[in-house]
Amino acid sequence: MSSTKRLLITVSLALCAIAGALLMPHNLSAAALEIGATAPAFSLPNVDDKSVSLSDFAGKKGVCVVFTCNHCPYAKAYEDRLIALGNEFQSQGIQFVLISPNDPKLKPEDGAAEMKKRAADKSYPFPYLLNEDGSVAKAYGAARTPEAFLLDSEMKVVYTGRIDDNTEVKDVKVHDLQNALTKLVAGEGASIDPKVTKAFGCTIKFRQ
Repeated sequence: MSSTKRLLITVSLALCAIAGALLMPHNLSAAALEIGATAPAFSLPNVDDKSVSLSDFAGKKGVCVVFTCNHCPYAKAYEDRLIALGNEFQSQGIQFVLISPNDPKLKPEDGAAEMKKRAADKSYPFPYLLNEDGSVAKAYGAARTPEAFLLDSEMKVVYTGRIDDNTEVKDVKVHDLQNALTKLVAGEGASIDPKVTKAFGCTIKFRQ
């Protein structure tokens, strides 16, 4: 990556962080689901125009639900890492599901057409669902993009929060989500530590 491109990404992230700190999103959801809570069911349209439900993944070792989007620089920074994690862990029985919770009227980049293009361009190995009214994000208590919720085989929450500790791959020291996934695959979901981290990213642009 060129120094100019790296600088532009850094500036974008900084501006997003400032905006998130100064402007709280409309209709902010409640606190994230507690560890051990049963994940709310959902049924949402995928980029292939088919409906995808949480119940479709019954029998999996777990489900990793990530609220993300197209426009957010934080989401963009983590996109390749999520694809890599999906490719690694879906073969081990963990289903990944990405959900875009922003109102396309507020952020046109997060509408269905742009989501379809992004998923195709990046060869997403998982569903990318549109939740334009933000109802599912609110039910989960998600507030930022990206924000992860890892569920076990009984759809109980075993981890919530960030993907790792740095938007710059070279500076990552703690791989929180990867560590939680590894534990869950090994049948050691109860020993995930930490079970809760603070997600950082753009605030979700809920429908007004």
